[in-house]
Amino acid sequence: MSLSGEAVSIVGAGPTGALLAVLLKRRGMAVTLYESRADPRGDGAEAGRSINLALADRGTHALARAGLLDAVRRLVVPMRGRLVHQADGSTGLQPYGRLPNEVIYSISRRELNNVLLDAAIDAGVDVRFQHRLESADLATGTARVRDLGRGVSLEIPMKPLLGADGAGSLLRRRLAAQDLIESEDIPLEHAYKELSIAAGPGRSALLEREALHIWPRGGYMLIALPNQDGSFTATLFLPLQGISSFAALRSPQAIDEFLSANFPDARALMPDCVAEFQRHPTGFLGTVHARTWSAAGAAALIGDAAHAIVPFHGQGMNCCFEDCLEFDACLEGASSWERVFAEVYARRKPNADAIAEMALENYLEMRELVADPHFLLQQSLALELERRYPRRFIPRYSMVMFHHEISYRTAQERGRVQAQILAELTREAASLADVDYARAARLVEAELPEFSDLSSVMKL
Repeated sequence: MSLSGEAVSIVGAGPTGALLAVLLKRRGMAVTLYESRADPRGDGAEAGRSINLALADRGTHALARAGLLDAVRRLVVPMRGRLVHQADGSTGLQPYGRLPNEVIYSISRRELNNVLLDAAIDAGVDVRFQHRLESADLATGTARVRDLGRGVSLEIPMKPLLGADGAGSLLRRRLAAQDLIESEDIPLEHAYKELSIAAGPGRSALLEREALHIWPRGGYMLIALPNQDGSFTATLFLPLQGISSFAALRSPQAIDEFLSANFPDARALMPDCVAEFQRHPTGFLGTVHARTWSAAGAAALIGDAAHAIVPFHGQGMNCCFEDCLEFDACLEGASSWERVFAEVYARRKPNADAIAEMALENYLEMRELVADPHFLLQQSLALELERRYPRRFIPRYSMVMFHHEISYRTAQERGRVQAQILAELTREAASLADVDYARAARLVEAELPEFSDLSSVMKL
């Protein structure tokens, strides 16, 4: 028995739901995609809630497998590294990788989502906007969806119902309320506010265009990602409470003084930032941990609905796209949805947990360590060891961002070993010239087995 030809319902038509719909439709399934919002391809899409997305190797690999990479190429801006803006006004570029093709790409969430929705509709997916999931009853095997346009409720069969409805997933909450899964939302006591840096004359970029800009300030930071029109999407990450916090920035004067004191060069490029700060909503951050992502063969979670993470490793979307590929792979030869769901969970749960931990660790790196000379020495040494031992020592960041064939769990485990090696080699070193490379060779060869299959990083 094959699952090809079966009917599938997906709630959530963001990037994850749309990509999954394309993959399932290509397997011959009858796919209906429900989305509570109006069609985002029209005018009036929400502003101020979206951190620009960073597309990396795992995401490009998934898009290529779905035949959608060519449609996305025109939307991206390459970022070669982090351009760090120090408190004293100095700047410096920290490359993401050792090789020229080791870059990540800034892309508008809305534009990417529109491409994926177009692809889903072109493939024959039945996309229903302004349809909000209200309930899911495993006892009867039916879900209730509200048609917001007509003001009526519809009953749909859960055979199955797939939840791609994001970090605040209603399907996850409904399954947890019925004790069908365990779910825990762990808030980060920091939040974000989206701001903007407009383009200069003739759509020129007022900052280095091919970089992710970071203003690290210890307990908080500002970042800016490039857009194709020469503008930048800036995001302020700040504690919710405390002296330097969102709670402290209540008045226009307080907002202006804080931004001017901490990010003077960025403030000079954002004449409307105080008004934007007041107008745009405060976005909350957190991690979702769910245990058991499915209920029998009737419902399952995927992407952020199952394992939302904080955005500091630029892997949220990439991880979700990898989920979609794994889900598709688990369908090969499968005879039951229960079997598919169990296999997806077994494959993805350890990796989802690993990237969730690494994303939290990367927040400290971005807001503080990128300005620390000893950390920068270790980063430089990591790239040098990769040059000398390219099949053994790959920096953890590179394993995550540029090698889809290396799982998140493997990257985390090898990253711990590599961190110990770097700590030992730099304990008494002030520069790369002080490193004992003979000892480095012994440590690398003893502790890090060779990778047998490393693919070239795809460059857009």
